[in-house]
Amino acid sequence: MRIRMVKARYEGEGVWQVRKNRRGVRYLAVLLTLAVMTWAAEPAAAASVSDLEREKQELERQRREADARRQQEQQNYNKAAGKADSIQSDANEVAEEIDEIDAALVETIASVEMIEEEIGEKEEQIEETSRECEEAMAVEQQQYEAMKLRIKFMYEKGDSTYLEILLSGKSFSDIINKVEYVERLYEYDRNMLERYQEAREAVEALKARLEEERAELEAQQHELEEEKESLEIILDEKQAQYDNYEVLLAQARQEAAVYKANIKKQNEAIRKLESEAADKQSQIEEARRLEEEARKAQELALQRQAEMEAAQREASQNDSEDSGADSSENSSSSSSGSSQSDSGSSSSSGYASASSYSGSGGKGQQIANYACQFIGNPYVPGGTSLTQGADCSGFVWRVYQDFGYSVPRTSYSLRSSGSGVSYSEAQPGDVICYAGHVGIYIGNGQIVHASTQRSGIKITNATYKEILSVRRIV
Repeated sequence: MRIRMVKARYEGEGVWQVRKNRRGVRYLAVLLTLAVMTWAAEPAAAASVSDLEREKQELERQRREADARRQQEQQNYNKAAGKADSIQSDANEVAEEIDEIDAALVETIASVEMIEEEIGEKEEQIEETSRECEEAMAVEQQQYEAMKLRIKFMYEKGDSTYLEILLSGKSFSDIINKVEYVERLYEYDRNMLERYQEAREAVEALKARLEEERAELEAQQHELEEEKESLEIILDEKQAQYDNYEVLLAQARQEAAVYKANIKKQNEAIRKLESEAADKQSQIEEARRLEEEARKAQELALQRQAEMEAAQREASQNDSEDSGADSSENSSSSSSGSSQSDSGSSSSSGYASASSYSGSGGKGQQIANYACQFIGNPYVPGGTSLTQGADCSGFVWRVYQDFGYSVPRTSYSLRSSGSGVSYSEAQPGDVICYAGHVGIYIGNGQIVHASTQRSGIKITNATYKEILSVRRIV
């Protein structure tokens, strides 16, 4: 009978249809292989995008911190540079004062030297005047002594001498001449004495004036010496102040140089972080592009798979109907055979269809009950078959697909599907999302999920690992 069914299919469809089906199977196999690869890679890609986003955020945080440090260093640099400029200005003023004091000191020293020379000259003049005064006094003393002798002689001799002079004259004119001679002699002595006295007084007056001038010069010298000492003290103080400004200026410039170097360092760090952030953004865009391509390939593969599975189910149903019709024609026990055939078909499927749960409880409970009948079936990476094997997201996707709901294929995308609720509000049929894993909540704090390749599809406590979100689809 089976041979007749196969033969009828070949005779009805034709050889070209068989070849077309074979090509479709091969095409489906390629698509399923690609889908498995993309489904397996998609969570990693999604995780990669998430990691890249976190890395980019970390880079941006570091850049903000570096920018804050740069701004602080810039403020410190501006402060240090302003301090250096202020110190430089003060140092320049002190330097100008030092130049003025130094010039005044040089002038004072020159004045002291000139006064010292003048004092030396006055001392020489005083010495010479003293010698002249002594000589004048000596001549005056000699003249005075000579005059005293003549006066003494005239006093002792009295009028007799004068009379002798008159009487000794040979003639009147001779007498007159002798008298005039005596008178002239007296006049000479008197004049010479007066002259020498005047010369002595003049020399003494000159000596006194020179002494006064020397005293004035010495007073000026003393004042200039005091001024010189004062200028030297002020100059030393100003020089010390200038030296201190030089030290402070060097420190301020060194501090400013350190801040400037720090600013340069922060600028380089910021440029590096910005470059790394730009690279991360490029990587994120590339990962999203690959994710989108994988999603489209996945959708295409799933569509092709659904079409082929529908075609296979339709063909299987048609074969069953054809087999029942042939049995009715050849035997009177066709009813029994047909019943056996339907039973076999049901057993070959291994599970009840989703339509059989349409009336049992709410939609979420129906989904949970439907999913529980596949407990024990294998875990297959990238798989979506409830009987042949599925991964965690493929299991959830297939269960909801059988109830007519379109949900994302990956665990990462399922985290944003439907509406979010808290775990305390979880109801049967809700999707429990974990890091890289999903399951269907069945109530009583439990989920049904495609766990691992070792354990397959099973029931587990919902809190066996950290719950990231609870999504309500229905």
